[in-house]
Amino acid sequence: MMRMVPIVLDNGATVLGVEVKLPKTTLLAVTTDKGYIMCGALDVGLLNEKLSDRNIIAGRAVGVRTLEDLMAAPLESVTGAALALGISPGMKGSDAVALML
Repeated sequence: MMRMVPIVLDNGATVLGVEVKLPKTTLLAVTTDKGYIMCGALDVGLLNEKLSDRNIIAGRAVGVRTLEDLMAAPLESVTGAALALGISPGMKGSDAVALML
């Protein structure tokens, strides 16, 4: 099952939350037009190494089970393009998403 929900940020902007229920796991992502944050399934190393020419702005949070958790959790890792935008590991998901607007 897949669920897409609008998430309103503190600044009033709306972003898209995506939840995909799979056997024994749930994929979570919050996306903007510029980038996204995602659960532990995101391979930041792959984005930085094999897909670096795409300049993907993304961050990964681990141990999250809901979209609310994803927005509240500190990012465990981020892409080089996210770093260039001012997003860093340890930053709260919602703060990172706000920088992606």
